[in-house]
Amino acid sequence: MNTGPYGPLDLGTGQVLADVLGDTPETLISVHLLRRGSCRAYVAGDPATFEGAIVQATGFPTEPTGFGSDADVLWELLQAVEGWDCINVSTACARPLGQIISREMGVGVRYLDDVCHTLTEAATMFSDEAVRLLTEADLGLLASAAPELRASCWDSLQGLLEEGIVACAVIAGRIVATALTAARTQQYADVGVYTKTAYRRRGFATAAASLVARQVQEARQIPVWGAGGHNVVSLRVAQKLGFVEVSRRVYVIPEPAAN
Repeated sequence: MNTGPYGPLDLGTGQVLADVLGDTPETLISVHLLRRGSCRAYVAGDPATFEGAIVQATGFPTEPTGFGSDADVLWELLQAVEGWDCINVSTACARPLGQIISREMGVGVRYLDDVCHTLTEAATMFSDEAVRLLTEADLGLLASAAPELRASCWDSLQGLLEEGIVACAVIAGRIVATALTAARTQQYADVGVYTKTAYRRRGFATAAASLVARQVQEARQIPVWGAGGHNVVSLRVAQKLGFVEVSRRVYVIPEPAAN
């Protein structure tokens, strides 16, 4: 088995791997990163016919994504990956990989569903006078927001505003909630939301997300919503907007073994 890593990627290799992964709701974020060279990729075999692959965003390296059905291959690739806390893999591969991680690392392992939704009907709209779309002129406003309010897979805030879509709730001149396209491909756009703790349960994220979803649909793309199976609030917002579950993957999360 010829095992890489190919990383940081040259754009040519990234394009090959992105093409093989295909443009789907499940590959959306990885393909976005590969197209822009904003990640490291670890590949077993030729990227065009890989046996396994791991894509690790340079901006958030702790949660890489694995592709392929062979848990042994993914475990071998993980040996070269630095700074990971968990890995997102297919449902079929999760338990076998978790057993290998537990055995080889001497740790416990827990599993968390990653629930993928798409919105193929017209987005249900919610309005709030504090919520609006941002433009490139709002760069300073967005830059002043807390990091969790502007986290995305774009290389810069300027890139996010130029190529992505952002809506926010502004109270007293400060952003308190955001919805944004964390990643985009030709067919899909990932919608992420965050609200500061003191401003939750006021509908800001729902209103902002409805604006972003509508803009995505007007761009002839399909909005995608991912959430952990434990994140009841996020799942409820997705349902209110009309998102429908289409698939699940699993986070495999090593934990210190109990004494």
